[in-house]
Amino acid sequence: MAHYGIQAAVTAKTASKRSPNVEQALLTWVFENIDEKVPEGVSYEETLKDGVVLCKLMNKIKPGAIDKFASGAAQDYGVPHDQLFRTVDLFEKKNIPEVTAGIINLARVACNKPDYKGTQLEKWVFANN
Repeated sequence: MAHYGIQAAVTAKTASKRSPNVEQALLTWVFENIDEKVPEGVSYEETLKDGVVLCKLMNKIKPGAIDKFASGAAQDYGVPHDQLFRTVDLFEKKNIPEVTAGIINLARVACNKPDYKGTQLEKWVFANN
């Protein structure tokens, strides 16, 4: 669907906030933590869209969280509410940069926990967000 006027400007601004390098680094971090391979030929947003991968990640870094994911597992884990993304941003692809920021915030909290045993996210990703 073509966008015009203000909607076109909003769509362009949102798209300009995306970074393929950051998105790839996050996918690598997520999939290394869940011991799976990053799917080839599938976009960042499609890879994450149904939430299964993010549920697996949350359950990996906080065992048992998957049962309560919908009710705020990431927030319970320590990610502030204002640093999370809304499901509509991912599912409807409305604001993928917010999804990326939310995953970075989860990674930041996880990587700073003393009991975290997963893969570390590359430092440059934190520095740029």
